[in-house]
Amino acid sequence: MEIYSLYTIGAILFLFFAWFALVSFFEKEPLASKRSIMLALLSPLPFFTIAYFFSCIAPIALYSTIGFLVLSLLLFIIPFQKSEKEEKQSNFKIDERDTMFSRNELIKSTERNEVYYKNNPEKLPIDKEWHNKPGLMAKKSAMYNPLAFAAADASFFAIENLRNATTGMPADDVKIFNDKDITNFITLWSKKLGADQVGICKLKPYHFYSHRGRGKFYGNKVNNKHKYAIAFTVEMDKNFTSTGPGAPIVMESAQQYMNSGSIAIQVAQCIRNLGYEAQAHIDGNYEVVCPLVARDASLGEIGRMGLLITPNLGPRVRIAVVTTNLPLITNERKFNATVQDFCNICKKCAEVCPSNAISSEQKKEINGIKRWQINQEKCFSYWCTTGTDCGRCMSACPYSHPNNLLHNMVRWGIQQSWLFRRVALAMDDFFYGKKPKPAKLPSWLAV
Repeated sequence: MEIYSLYTIGAILFLFFAWFALVSFFEKEPLASKRSIMLALLSPLPFFTIAYFFSCIAPIALYSTIGFLVLSLLLFIIPFQKSEKEEKQSNFKIDERDTMFSRNELIKSTERNEVYYKNNPEKLPIDKEWHNKPGLMAKKSAMYNPLAFAAADASFFAIENLRNATTGMPADDVKIFNDKDITNFITLWSKKLGADQVGICKLKPYHFYSHRGRGKFYGNKVNNKHKYAIAFTVEMDKNFTSTGPGAPIVMESAQQYMNSGSIAIQVAQCIRNLGYEAQAHIDGNYEVVCPLVARDASLGEIGRMGLLITPNLGPRVRIAVVTTNLPLITNERKFNATVQDFCNICKKCAEVCPSNAISSEQKKEINGIKRWQINQEKCFSYWCTTGTDCGRCMSACPYSHPNNLLHNMVRWGIQQSWLFRRVALAMDDFFYGKKPKPAKLPSWLAV
């Protein structure tokens, strides 16, 4: 009986790693595929060998294996958390004029340029370096690709035209709905429109920028009185994201900014049609800090790289928001300490960042709250060299693996156990590399 049980265990190991290899092959992960094939061939050998040659020690091997499997299962399923409290949130408001996107646009306006750098002289030398580099989607940039850049520019062109529809007057005829029914409708319709996740929260002061920093609204004080925010995430394609800092990453970013913006525009207009105020916040036209809104709407946690880490797609998403005075049922946010703990030990995003813009240190208190903060100047300077928005941190993140059974099993274990998170990180390094290499460009973009 013990001998047959050992054969069974060996067969199960072979099938599991063979499945892993097949999944990795279709995910275009050659290192993971090769190493899982190796384990599929090697891991059953000890059990087959003992069963065939050493029947006298077969019971010891069997019971030892069962004990190891039981301990592994306990590691996987028993909640074992390292306690970490949620950091208190300050009411500090970010001034959009200080963001890299706003500062990059200052060259277009001499008046704004002079006023801003008079008040912020320390930023002038850094920003001059950006302007001396090729810039995003520029012909002389390191990752120039005429097809991908033309496609990205087309998506940004569509976004630019969407910005005119972010606001509008509500209909005079106000429709009255049950809070639960209208919340359910907006959630399900948004997903039908293409949203991966939808969450709702009450707006707080720190959700808003203090001042606008882009386009015709530059310098305007944000005075949004809406009570509720609806946050949407849309998925960024894994294969395109993995090519970063290659040209397809900016093509994918632009497309998903456009898709998330389209959803927000439609939802905001629908709410206005029902007689309530609503404003869409999309790329280049924000009054709110989208990751903070999405976090408080229970869509994820902010990770080391400063991006929203969602449960099944990690940071591989783009976000848009609708603010409104339509009464809605909000999602009760529960602080997820597992993401914070994993980011504490992982540091892959910091290790692969080509500009060293992501800190590998512990959180620091910044503007009244303990958090990680990337060096946006270093990050954007690299973008201006490559011509793309890089995405290396996003693609290397272990949470970014595809949303399927294999990776969701690991995600579930990460949620359950402090110890399993350490094992999962070691396995991720083994199968995918401590510093995963960028994927090759799709053949139809290789020009």
